[in-house]
Amino acid sequence: MKYRKEYDSLGEKDVPADAYYGVQTVRAIENFPITGIPISEFPVVIRAIASIKEAAAIANKELGLLPPAIGDAIVRACRDVKAGKLDKHFPVDVIQGGAGTSTNINADEVIANRALEYLGHAKGEYRHCHPNDHVNLSQSTNDVYPTTLKIAAIWSIQGLLDAMGKLQDAFAAKGEEFKDVLKMGRTQLQDAVPMTLGQGFVAYSVTIGEDIERLREATRLIHEINMGATAIGTGVNTVEGYADLIREHLIETTGLFLITSPNLVEATSDAGAFVQLSGVLKRIAVKISKICNDLRLLSSGPRTGFAEILLPPMQPGSTIMPGKVNPVIPEVVNQVCFQVIGNDVTITMAAEGGQLELNAFEPVIGFNILQSLTLLANAFNVLRERCVAGIKANIERCRDLIECSTGLVTALVPLIGYEAAASLAKEALATGRTIRELATEKGMLSNSELDKALDPKSMIHPRSKK
Repeated sequence: MKYRKEYDSLGEKDVPADAYYGVQTVRAIENFPITGIPISEFPVVIRAIASIKEAAAIANKELGLLPPAIGDAIVRACRDVKAGKLDKHFPVDVIQGGAGTSTNINADEVIANRALEYLGHAKGEYRHCHPNDHVNLSQSTNDVYPTTLKIAAIWSIQGLLDAMGKLQDAFAAKGEEFKDVLKMGRTQLQDAVPMTLGQGFVAYSVTIGEDIERLREATRLIHEINMGATAIGTGVNTVEGYADLIREHLIETTGLFLITSPNLVEATSDAGAFVQLSGVLKRIAVKISKICNDLRLLSSGPRTGFAEILLPPMQPGSTIMPGKVNPVIPEVVNQVCFQVIGNDVTITMAAEGGQLELNAFEPVIGFNILQSLTLLANAFNVLRERCVAGIKANIERCRDLIECSTGLVTALVPLIGYEAAASLAKEALATGRTIRELATEKGMLSNSELDKALDPKSMIHPRSKK
């Protein structure tokens, strides 16, 4: 492999001759062999930071801070990066020391070297276009990096919202399909009162809809950025009007309605918006995991469990037990949810760990936020496509469980009182006889009264006043 020599304030390093990154990226590769996951595996981050660099170049050029030829070359380079043409030249590990400096300089070096080619110079000839002096002009990692994470998160959230909306619709469709399938409801895993299978699936649809709204609310918070803050929020090394101008151009380059924080010192040191977003992702994970628990319980069996629903068989479930089929799709979604809940703990600790005017732990915050968004979007899509869409109702099983349940006795409470109804339930459990048989034998109610009161269909909604 051929190399070129580059220099920084710490000295000299060999850089692969064909690499668009430079000496500081090489140092980051050496310093942070942590996860083995490079920035290149998060193209949304690369696209976001290139959008910022493009907006900064345009703003700096308009303010007379950047020579037009250099500014134009930087803009062209940024657009190449946004198009994904240089993704492989972002090798820095996603978790790194330095509050994201290595990610920022990786972008600066790639953009500078691409711009140099447009200017007719070789890679590394930074006197013509310098990563710090030109590409990073009027910027600091401390405003670029958090803004990058916010933009990347906003774009990623769109994928999750789409997946959530489709799963919401899938549960609603099953609710309509199962609207006439009567079953026993349960509380504390004990028989409660009748309901329809459809009511349960509609409830799943509604709860996902609630989480969609919470996620949209959290997303609005991360539209507030601190570009123009530079190092700690004072705007050092910028000129008046720069913060407003870069925001305007960043809106153009991203298509997002971004706003500048009213206090850039606070915005540079605070990670509260990420904590809020992560908390909503945890809420989503907790609730969809509970739904998956329900699906596993309702499909348990096939002979010795609830077996009220049938999940589509996805793969043989055992290397020793022939014919066994496991609920693998709900299981994998459960595991995604456990990971997202753990990510929230990491984000919480990282946000709390900030000190004074900066939080140095935003790389792990960003990694976990983006991982959670990706995992949840994938999980929602898999759950919809490979599980919910193929669920069938076991109508006969649902009917049998209603008929033998003591939960029907609840409907008799308004007619015979709680104590008498409790006595019937106790005797039914002890003897194995039905509530109807015992109530008839004891002459508590007429056959017509029992028919009306013990009809499960009459118990799935409030009683009429008549």
